[in-house]
Amino acid sequence: MYLKVLAVISLMSMSFFGGMMVQNQQDQIPTQIFKQSDFNLTKEDWGKIWIYTTDSTSTYGTKNTLTAMAVINPDDEIHPPHKHAEEEFLLVVEGNGTWNLNGELSNAETGDLLYARPWELHGIYNSGETPLKFFVVKWNNKGVEVPTEKSIGK
Repeated sequence: MYLKVLAVISLMSMSFFGGMMVQNQQDQIPTQIFKQSDFNLTKEDWGKIWIYTTDSTSTYGTKNTLTAMAVINPDDEIHPPHKHAEEEFLLVVEGNGTWNLNGELSNAETGDLLYARPWELHGIYNSGETPLKFFVVKWNNKGVEVPTEKSIGK
């Protein structure tokens, strides 16, 4: 009797976790090429942005994955320096400006890459005389609990 109960529990567990794996795979975006021409350009007061994947996108190893290309007008910014639970990379593709990383300002130049850990204050301001273009990737990891600001000592 004990072995039958154990076998049933084992089968139920395998079915549950197998279903979870299939569900997770179905929620992932497929391997693909994202053509900028396939995405709507959104014009804002500060510049323009193409959003390739939204905060609800999942990949094999990430969730809440935002990817976008933005162009900031001179003497402007998308938003003031900020912080959030997601990790983020920001790559300056063209132009120059000013990074804000934890309250410290430094020059942002073409080719520079910013990485912000969860809950680290960061931002970019176009202090140059030409448009500043950047690419951003922001995400949470699957299998890693999303940190609260308090949990990482911020």
